[in-house]
Amino acid sequence: MQQLESKILKQKMPQALKNTVMVIGGAEDKVHGREILQAFFVRSGGNRARMAIIPCASREPRAVSSRYTGIFEDMGAKDIKVFDIRDRSEGEDPKWQEYLEDCTGVFISGGDQLRLCALVADTPMMEKLRLKVREGSIVLAGTSAGAAVMGHHMIAGGGSGESPNRSLVDMATGLGILPELIVDQHFHNRNRMGRLLSAIASHPDRIGMGIDEDTCAMVESDGIVQVIGKGAVTVIDTGELSYTNEAFVGASEPLSLFNLRLHILCHGDRYDLNNRSIINPENGERK
Repeated sequence: MQQLESKILKQKMPQALKNTVMVIGGAEDKVHGREILQAFFVRSGGNRARMAIIPCASREPRAVSSRYTGIFEDMGAKDIKVFDIRDRSEGEDPKWQEYLEDCTGVFISGGDQLRLCALVADTPMMEKLRLKVREGSIVLAGTSAGAAVMGHHMIAGGGSGESPNRSLVDMATGLGILPELIVDQHFHNRNRMGRLLSAIASHPDRIGMGIDEDTCAMVESDGIVQVIGKGAVTVIDTGELSYTNEAFVGASEPLSLFNLRLHILCHGDRYDLNNRSIINPENGERK
């Protein structure tokens, strides 16, 4: 029994690796257990972390950054800098790149993903951040709008609760941190399955990932996604997609998508992005 309990605990607890991208569905717990924010704090180095907060997606960046700064200070962080960039030209300031040189954790807050990309995409600061993530020296987390920007193709807005159709989703270019993904957030909470399917129909070479509130998909350097939090992560795998009528119907007409694979992952579940396979929680085999 003790061995079984130990095995379950190992499956449920996130394993700390050097470089992690934490994609958070929004509305993460900021008051009680703070499980997701605590995981980011620990993975960034705990009280030895050198952290940055990017609140650019919000129209109230000072209030947003103040709240996250207070949370991470309560956890024990000693070095936190706010990248309060309100004009694209500010992203060219060398001070951001200098701080990122030894930074261990960057947190991108929620708000408007178009606003965020308009301010920081293709700036020297963002290029430096992308490089540090790729080389494995920074843990990056993004919540809500900060999650939506992770892919190359980004859901910028749209509707909910309808059958998939092209008019249901507005697409834009994201930051390309996880280019193979198209991310949607507040997913089941706002009934966004149709929206994500609509996005996937126009970009069938990508993997759709819908993340619920207070839920995080942690993407490790080896392509393994591990889920923590109270909700689910929905993965739409297009690897065996055989047909879509996306190119042949009007913008408001329903879309056909044949032979998709759908996975619903909850706390402790894992998915292999590189092989597009579920990792069996009992024996570690890929399916």
